[in-house]
Amino acid sequence: MKMKELGITHILNAAEDSSETVNTGARYYRGMNITYCGLPTTHSSNISQYFLSAAEFIHKAKKKVFSTDKVFIHCTEGVSYAPTLFLAYLMIHHYMTVEDAIDHLTEVRYIKPDIDFLKQLEILNEELVHKNNSWI
Repeated sequence: MKMKELGITHILNAAEDSSETVNTGARYYRGMNITYCGLPTTHSSNISQYFLSAAEFIHKAKKKVFSTDKVFIHCTEGVSYAPTLFLAYLMIHHYMTVEDAIDHLTEVRYIKPDIDFLKQLEILNEELVHKNNSWI
């Protein structure tokens, strides 16, 4: 009910494989008119493999000009996996540097990405900068 009250239309679950601690898989949202995407990130130190798919899921939900769609991104604790995926989205679709994305997100919420995740975001940052500079 709370999801409906908040206007949540899309869920990105970064704890798909943690059913023993987070029982919010696709079946949980059945019948709620919510678009669901589950990623098995919580036991992986290589979260970068999910950067593009997570960013595309968020982007598709938000791409309408006057979209009222809201995406809820969660993981087991809400401070590392989910924020890392959102940072990647900001970098990929809003052309932010990793530093700017972190500054932007920490203005509104506490995050504590794993050091390995930060390193992977830095690699993404370098790739995006190189890609964008090659178009100049």
